[in-house]
Amino acid sequence: MAAAEILVDARGHHCPVPTLRLRRALAAAPAGARIRLLADDPLARIDVPHFAAEVGATVVEQSDDGGTLSFLVTPRPSE
Repeated sequence: MAAAEILVDARGHHCPVPTLRLRRALAAAPAGARIRLLADDPLARIDVPHFAAEVGATVVEQSDDGGTLSFLVTPRPSE
């Protein structure tokens, strides 16, 4: 069974909103879920990977589709 993917659309919002929405989604995500964050703030390119590393999450995919940044993030494994 494929892991659930939760979509967090933060387009139209500027820093720090995309990262705050990602934080909320990571906290609420069920075990094994992955979060896809969409953002159009250029600073997310820096902020999201930095935030993920800070909380132990992993950015497994990052792309830019004409101004829309997409990040696929997995939460830190449960202990």
